[in-house]
Amino acid sequence: MWNWMLGLESNRVIGLRLAKLMRGGKAAQREAQRMVSEKVLAAAKAGTGLMAGASGDKIVEQYRRKVAANAKRLSANENRAEFARAARAACPAALSVEQVRPA
Repeated sequence: MWNWMLGLESNRVIGLRLAKLMRGGKAAQREAQRMVSEKVLAAAKAGTGLMAGASGDKIVEQYRRKVAANAKRLSANENRAEFARAARAACPAALSVEQVRPA
C-alpha cells in the first residue's frame, strides 16, 4: 500500500537533494553526510525489523515516514532559498535573507 507513496516521495527527495548538492558549500556537505548516515541507519532498522518478524509493509511504512519528513524539510529549505532569490532579483540593493538577523 505504501510502496507507490514511497516511490513518489523518494523521487521528490532525490530531486531536492540534487539541487542542494549542486549549489555546493557547507549546507551541501552536511546534506551529503546526513544522506549517508540516514541510509546506514535505515538499513540497520529494516534488518532488525525483519529479524524481529515485522512485515514488509510495516518496514516500508516506517521508511516512507522518514522519506516524507525529508521531503518536507528539504521543501521548506528550498522555499526559503527561492524566496531569497526572488527578493534579491526584485531589489538587488536590499539585504539578503541570510544577512537579516532578528534582534
